[in-house]
Amino acid sequence: MSKGASALLREPWQDLARQKENATFGIWVFLASELLFFGGLLLVYTVYRIEYPQGFAAAARETDIWYGTINTAVLLTSSFTMAVGAQAAESDFRRLIIWCLAATAALGCAFLVLKGFEYAEDIEKGLIPGPSFPIRRAGSEIFFALYWILTGIHAVHLTIGIGIVTRLSVLGTFGRRPLNGNPAVEVTALYWHLVDVIWVVLYPLIYLPGRAS
Repeated sequence: MSKGASALLREPWQDLARQKENATFGIWVFLASELLFFGGLLLVYTVYRIEYPQGFAAAARETDIWYGTINTAVLLTSSFTMAVGAQAAESDFRRLIIWCLAATAALGCAFLVLKGFEYAEDIEKGLIPGPSFPIRRAGSEIFFALYWILTGIHAVHLTIGIGIVTRLSVLGTFGRRPLNGNPAVEVTALYWHLVDVIWVVLYPLIYLPGRAS
């Protein structure tokens, strides 16, 4: 076994290929549980949207579609850089991996900054469910309650992803852990793509209803 491979092994595994298989299986199980979690929230969204279509359309028109669209482009770009980094990890392209991981983390941070500006705008407009909620159509408050829950949980997941990607990038930069063939890169990539896919689903549900009318 090479020195690089032995540095990647973690107990109780004695074979890097077997460790990678189990790490991949474990992350897929985790991702499935996350999809069930978000699926439950999306089911709630669907039920209430069917119940209050006009209220949901009126509320969605108050969201800032420009922030949503720009953030979608940012996350899709981060998904590309993460995919390139994961592919580079299969070969001996250490510098490319580090640059891709750093770019992915930076794009994730850019998403959060833009989302922070959007949240500030929402708060300024009073779009927080409560007695002074400005939209009077039935179901509008439910829409924004789900908006804050869904986007907030997504932001938490993205923050976790940024931390993991940054850690890998730092460890690789200072040579504390090999990145070529490292199962952690593929596992992190799968998690990052989940976060991106969830946002791609949330974008049309939050920003597009009622825009054509």
